Amino acid sequence: MEPGNTSKIAMWMLDTDYDGRSLYPRQVFFPMAGDNEHWARLARNLKAEIDEKLIEAYRGTVSLPFEPGEHNRVAVKIVDDRGIESLKTLGLS
Repeated sequence: MEPGNTSKIAMWMLDTDYDGRSLYPRQVFFPMAGDNEHWARLARNLKAEIDEKLIEAYRGTVSLPFEPGEHNRVAVKIVDDRGIESLKTLGLS
């Protein structure tokens, strides 16, 4: 994956309290999901049950707001359109 190119991200996961060993995704996103796939289909099926703006947010490349966990570290796992996985960890101040 080319750095800075988000157009080929099929899925990405955010662990907001990464312990350095196990990835526990607390937010999962599908930026490539089309209007008839994944979150969009779920939103239509559960119209009265969910916030459609949140469904749209889970198709993006920016996380939802979160509070840092006790480890003060996050991990982002990215899967591109070819199935290649990348993991980036970041310390929070």
